[in-house]
Amino acid sequence: MKDLNVIVERELANVEGEPTAQQLIEALMVAVRELQGDLEPAKGERKLYYFSAEFLMGRLLRANLINLGLLDEAEALLAGYGTTLAEVEEAEPEPSLGNGGLGRLAACFLDSIASLGLPGDGVGLNYHYGLFRQDLSHGIQEEHADPWIAPQSWLVDTGRAFWVQLRGQHLLAKVYDVQIPGYQNGVCNQLHLFDVENPAEPPAEGIDFDKQDLAGNLTSFLYPDDSDDAGRILRVCQQYFMVSAGAQMILADLEAAGHALTELPEHVAIQINDTHPSMVIPELIRLLTERGIDFGTAVDLVQRTCNYTNHTILAEALEKWPVSYLETVAPQIVPIIKKLDELARERTDNPGLSIWDANDTIHMAHMDVHFASKVNGVAELHTEILETSTMKDFYDLYPEKFTNKTNGVTFRRWLMGCNEPLAQMLDDTIGCAWRTDANALEDLVQHVDEEELQNRFLGVKYHRKEELAKWLKDTQGVDVNPDAVFDVQIKRLHQYKRQQMNALYAIWKYRQIKAGVKPARPLVMIFGAKAAPAYTLAKDTIHLLCLLSELFANDPEVAPYLQIVAVENYNVSAAEHVIPAADISEQISLASKEASGTSNMKLMANGAVTLGTMDGANVEIVERAGEENAYIFGRSSEDVIDLYDTGSYHPWDYWRDPEVEPLVDFVVSPELLSTGDPASLSRLYKDFIAADYFMALLDVKDYISTKERCLADYENRNAWARKALMNIARSGHFSSDRTIAEYDRDIWHVNPELGQ
Repeated sequence: MKDLNVIVERELANVEGEPTAQQLIEALMVAVRELQGDLEPAKGERKLYYFSAEFLMGRLLRANLINLGLLDEAEALLAGYGTTLAEVEEAEPEPSLGNGGLGRLAACFLDSIASLGLPGDGVGLNYHYGLFRQDLSHGIQEEHADPWIAPQSWLVDTGRAFWVQLRGQHLLAKVYDVQIPGYQNGVCNQLHLFDVENPAEPPAEGIDFDKQDLAGNLTSFLYPDDSDDAGRILRVCQQYFMVSAGAQMILADLEAAGHALTELPEHVAIQINDTHPSMVIPELIRLLTERGIDFGTAVDLVQRTCNYTNHTILAEALEKWPVSYLETVAPQIVPIIKKLDELARERTDNPGLSIWDANDTIHMAHMDVHFASKVNGVAELHTEILETSTMKDFYDLYPEKFTNKTNGVTFRRWLMGCNEPLAQMLDDTIGCAWRTDANALEDLVQHVDEEELQNRFLGVKYHRKEELAKWLKDTQGVDVNPDAVFDVQIKRLHQYKRQQMNALYAIWKYRQIKAGVKPARPLVMIFGAKAAPAYTLAKDTIHLLCLLSELFANDPEVAPYLQIVAVENYNVSAAEHVIPAADISEQISLASKEASGTSNMKLMANGAVTLGTMDGANVEIVERAGEENAYIFGRSSEDVIDLYDTGSYHPWDYWRDPEVEPLVDFVVSPELLSTGDPASLSRLYKDFIAADYFMALLDVKDYISTKERCLADYENRNAWARKALMNIARSGHFSSDRTIAEYDRDIWHVNPELGQ
């Protein structure tokens, strides 16, 4: 095998003087790519293709060094240059290929697929400028292009390309690969990313661009602004470009391996990650019929090949496109979809299950459920709600299709990679078996009462808080006190995740301090989130948080006790600093609305204690960690579903509560209006009292009292450490290795022995 040191020295041979961090990172990237290029993809009779609109990979150098078993060697090499990996990796660009949990989950899955030795690749798009780079410097979210593709990146030009017919044009979809090495097993799979031939330059400012210029801008941004028809049609273009090129690649791979097209299900499994790649079903059928296979046979082949993961209970996230959009973008698949709708209507006379409805709207999730082999939810509660409520009629029609696959995260990045001091503590306490089998973390249970271990954990956590404080100072100029409680809510900004309820708590705490009730310990409330550019209420919430942050910081009576930090341009790299330092994990979505969550799992594994509702995977986290090791509040999912069904939730009834009204009214108080945008604050205020669709006011009093109890308990430091250690010990179930083993056992069957 090639030697890391030799390749790095070769790359730096012409550097005069001491190499810069940029030169060192580029040399290491070249070396790692070369070493990974010598590895082989996992082999098998059946291969998985994981289709996703997002793959939020994060920086890859450290993760790949861990998986190659070269982390210590790289650190020794860098020590020779007087630096460390932690110092130089700040110069590594982070791929802007995703936004939230959907994309980070897909990235974890690729890591686990390779680490379990499964033949499986990712399929997506090569976005040049990401979702956007977030700027909060003016107290509002401003969006800018986020270019990340440098001369030295992780992209490998494969030389492969496929023609895609789109809006009357023929566009060449070039294939770039990102290598995905398994954990020290000699396997290297691929993430295939399709791109246009001549991508456009980024906008001079903002994220506005010519949405009609497909040849230049099709792969510019993730999720183009969907506030107008042009943006929505561009999204459909992106989706069809991805699935058409991906379907062609799959059939080319199949034929190159010497298999007949009629053997597709025997050699290929496709996972549709949310509804964005749904058009792979009609596109594959179209390609098979073009190659001489009759329609009925093509449908059967594709149905036995494709599977669908549902990620949401929210109706607006189950994509529906007007037929006119598809006729504009890809008229060649419209007749296929029409025939699929006719087949679906033969299976059921329920018009609510149609693919093509009476309003000439195509329901992507309906097509997935009718013509996929398996349909899975991503947490036990989520799947139960799908089966009994959201997709009950589908479940009654196809009970054999539905299955649960609770999400997971890779501990290689989210413990070994981002929290080495904690990983070392675990090695010293229970050995290293957990590094290859996360279930071995269960051995920590027998040590959680040891005072010496509790104190060591508290020391590790304090050290990570000091490191986060330094990072925030260096990157944002913000000073935070490591002695404070670090209360963390990190997830994309959405009303159902209820950052707005957390803001009401901040207002309550501020009013308490102004009334003379000083807390025993300072509280730092850390938020990390981007709001979709067209999501006005989410952007209003960011504005409110920024205003509160400024108000608290400028008040000498409050500043020593209460602080809000909004992490600007929150991404994977930021998460790797924030998560190890968190004391409290805020998981406060309205019960029944969060499909799973994955930040809850990462924070749990790093010793943060959950403050949350019984929603998504929180239910399973609490079951495993124990109710005494979490702080649960709020109405149940059954209660919430009933409130929606009966239309009996009226926010003004809760607003009139004398304890709640001052909090909501503060949103339009003179203190905030003096520096804030009146239109934004008024809009948010009116939503609280007249709509509050995700019921922040329903739970806010319970939330405040539970959070106060949580903060009080934090003062018993060893008892708190025991809670945190129990969370770590019981976090092994939430490894993406377990999730992927279950996917393969029950759905993909690319390795029949796995998971038995």
